[in-house]
Amino acid sequence: MYKLYGLILLMIGSLIANSQYLNKNETFTKADTLRGSNGLYRQSWNVLQYDITVEPDFNSKTIQGKNIISFFDKGTKMMQIDLQKPMMIDSIKNYDKNIYFNREGNVYWVMLRDSAAMFKLRPAINEITIFFHGKPIEAVKPPWDGGWVWKKDKFNRPWMTVACQGTGASVWYPCKDIQSDEPDSGAILRMIIPDSLMAVGNGRLTETKKISSNKTMYVWKVSSPINNYNIVPYIGKYVSYSEQFPGIKGNLDMQYWVLDYNLAKAKNQFTDAPKMMKAFEYWFGPFPFYEDGYKLVEAPHLGMEHQSAIAYGNGFQNGYYGKDLSGSGWGMKWDFIIVHESGHEWFANNITTNDIADMWVHEGFTDYSETLFTEYYFGKNAADQYVQGIRKNIFNDIPIIGKYGLNKEGSGDMYAKAGNMIHMIRQIINDDEKFRNILIGLNTKFFHQTIDTKDVEQYISDQSNIDFSKIFDQYLRTIKIPELVIKTDQKYISYRWINCIDHFNMPVKIKDKKGKFVFIYPTTELKKIKRKDFISPVVIDPNFYIRFKNL
Repeated sequence: MYKLYGLILLMIGSLIANSQYLNKNETFTKADTLRGSNGLYRQSWNVLQYDITVEPDFNSKTIQGKNIISFFDKGTKMMQIDLQKPMMIDSIKNYDKNIYFNREGNVYWVMLRDSAAMFKLRPAINEITIFFHGKPIEAVKPPWDGGWVWKKDKFNRPWMTVACQGTGASVWYPCKDIQSDEPDSGAILRMIIPDSLMAVGNGRLTETKKISSNKTMYVWKVSSPINNYNIVPYIGKYVSYSEQFPGIKGNLDMQYWVLDYNLAKAKNQFTDAPKMMKAFEYWFGPFPFYEDGYKLVEAPHLGMEHQSAIAYGNGFQNGYYGKDLSGSGWGMKWDFIIVHESGHEWFANNITTNDIADMWVHEGFTDYSETLFTEYYFGKNAADQYVQGIRKNIFNDIPIIGKYGLNKEGSGDMYAKAGNMIHMIRQIINDDEKFRNILIGLNTKFFHQTIDTKDVEQYISDQSNIDFSKIFDQYLRTIKIPELVIKTDQKYISYRWINCIDHFNMPVKIKDKKGKFVFIYPTTELKKIKRKDFISPVVIDPNFYIRFKNL
């Protein structure tokens, strides 16, 4: 999600606040660097699997548990383990050996071996078990502020989950809390809860085990690599139903988990889920997690892209809490959370950025997935109206790309502005089949991988045979909206770009005398074309997010 993150705007207030915060002259600390960078004591080991056991106590709002971390040990002497205050580590074992550790803020330094042992070591699979407990930070307004969510349903029964994108998974369990190291073999989540409730997690339910006279452990396993913040417990009075979707790779299991009194509403509203799957498999290629299945899980907050277990809290209604973020009317034709959060299965969960500074890759493409869903079912004109409409949510406050190595994302414009940038790139490619193949190709080339912005930029330019570097720089790394200055005399239309980076050269379309939009190729130097061939005053294709001035 942040989304972080994996959510758009009823959010607007939160994004404004976030933007104001990021506009300050920030000072960064050692703690920021430890959290946001792939430091020395993160580099020397690679996570293979998390095996998390958690037992929450609803009345005290506390949890206790353990995390067995399997990892490829490259010969590390010390490990950086993240766990945010006020959570605490009780003990750590390397198999049956107790391991020394000490705390520095939200980081634990774990002494895996002494220097003498380093000389005898060969890289190998290793394992530590971390026992922890505490009262995790409570999310006041999830999902925009992270933490454990303690709520009650309308019958006053406990309803618990976590929303921690941006805040980080270390808000509740000990881990290597950086996006660049996903557990290669996925994760296991064991939830010990009262018998009166049901626990749902990522992937598939593999075991149900009676623990005591009134407690049961539910074990869920996800086999694919997974973002730390996507590992999620859902605990409440859940019931479920399921269906199979005939997808590109065969039958896909689709499950729906909701509170017992909302089952009928879910069966009516969640028909958008298979429609989403059909559209997105067309645009992006196969659903990336057939082995783990797809789930929508009702949550006590708006939503989040938890891999194979999408959080849903949109009130069983179309739009975004019943509103159309685009103002075009098309956003009321479908359920925003089902479409947007599920789009993240391709962009965020399948393709994940190494640093949250590059979160536009998650949010920009997923924002544009809303446009593509609209186009698939309602046509290109509807999609154009939708994407143009969401521009009203752009602030141009700070650059979209954030600060690397410091756990700092950029502007909330990573949604609507990045989505509009992708739409313009599509116009410039001017070949919808090629554009679609690029989207599919991204999800194929970077399947279950972590990447950087430059990887995406280079892939799009290479596959389209068009150098988009200036467009990426303009829209991702500045807050300037390029302005096309146009001057018309009796014979010619003169034009050039201003309010832009050096050598900015994005082509745009203007309307000719036949009423057709055709390309012109402005740069920062003055150019001209014959006036008689074009409508005057000049009409710019509204699919381009620019400003223009007719002189």
